[in-house]
Amino acid sequence: MSERLRVAVIGAGHLGRIHARLLSQRADVELAGIVEPMAAARDAASREFATPGVADFHSLPRAIDAAIVATPTGSHHDVTLGLLRQDTHVLVEKPIASTVEQAAEMVDLAARRQRVLQVGHVERFNPALDAVRRHLAHPRFLEAVRASHYAFRSTDIGVVLDLMIHDLDIVLSLVDQPVVEVSAFGCTAVGPHEDFAQARLVFANGCVANLTANRVSERPERTMTVHGDGAIVRIDFGGSGARVMQPCEAIGRGEFDVNALPIATRNELKERFFSTVLPVTEYAVEKRNAIQDEHTDFFEAIRQRRSPRVTGAAGLRALDVAERIRAQLVSPVRHYSLGASAVGAARVAAHATPEPSPRVPNPSPHTSQMPQTPQSPQRKAA
Repeated sequence: MSERLRVAVIGAGHLGRIHARLLSQRADVELAGIVEPMAAARDAASREFATPGVADFHSLPRAIDAAIVATPTGSHHDVTLGLLRQDTHVLVEKPIASTVEQAAEMVDLAARRQRVLQVGHVERFNPALDAVRRHLAHPRFLEAVRASHYAFRSTDIGVVLDLMIHDLDIVLSLVDQPVVEVSAFGCTAVGPHEDFAQARLVFANGCVANLTANRVSERPERTMTVHGDGAIVRIDFGGSGARVMQPCEAIGRGEFDVNALPIATRNELKERFFSTVLPVTEYAVEKRNAIQDEHTDFFEAIRQRRSPRVTGAAGLRALDVAERIRAQLVSPVRHYSLGASAVGAARVAAHATPEPSPRVPNPSPHTSQMPQTPQSPQRKAA
């Protein structure tokens, strides 16, 4: 294999063009072509990135070492298998495939061909997650919220496979335990698939994860709170920020008796609770392009003959749990009234019996929010 990898991008839609632009800026790879069946999009991308444009990857003028598959989810399976059969390394966008059976076939073929199969769960490369990774051991409870404006993209899949699967992948990477219980509900605003979903996962070790995904939100949000041994971590994937709350030394030694504190001490500690009792450290996060880092990991995995950070097996596991969540949703999912507040009276859950509520309930009584303490001084961590 040559030092400079020849890489093709399959799909010239929104995400495919981002991949092509970033690849065209790298010195260690050659953008070997754009594959897109729609002539207008293909020709535009070919001109923009000064690379051959073809309708089928078999028509590329020269052999390629690797490909990035950014096509609609329904074609991931066939396109990826075709590339693997010609011994091409593949980075396929999330979700890995439409079904678990398809994903398993992809993972099996990559292993037999000894090719790298990486899945595009790009949040694994988010610098905010990297900044606090050492505080994420042994999670007990996780809560994720992922909300966005309606983007008129990925309309071939619902919000579980579109947005929630990002957080599923992260949760499963942190909790190396079988998922023993899944409950969920969802509803649709635009359709034809669910646009809002909530899920609750219970793991074999008792860890619980609550996930919310909403692609018709007025306010974008990409956050995760992780309660673990000795720390509560809040990650803002969108703002690339992270905060860690840890108990003071006296609590750690079991010497903090709140009931024994004099009134004056209690009043004093109330004013500086999050700097003294449960001090909050705000982590400075390096500004990086997560997709660029994803590309680097892919190319290094090829050159070093190692596994990438997000393997095909990881993508398969995320899809398996996503399918279990989707199985809990009533099909077809009903539209909620746009005249009602929030998600209105359209709660639909295979397991739910209560009457619809004018507000979307949390699927668990256990909710968590990192305390907001703008008046409290916070420690900074580099």
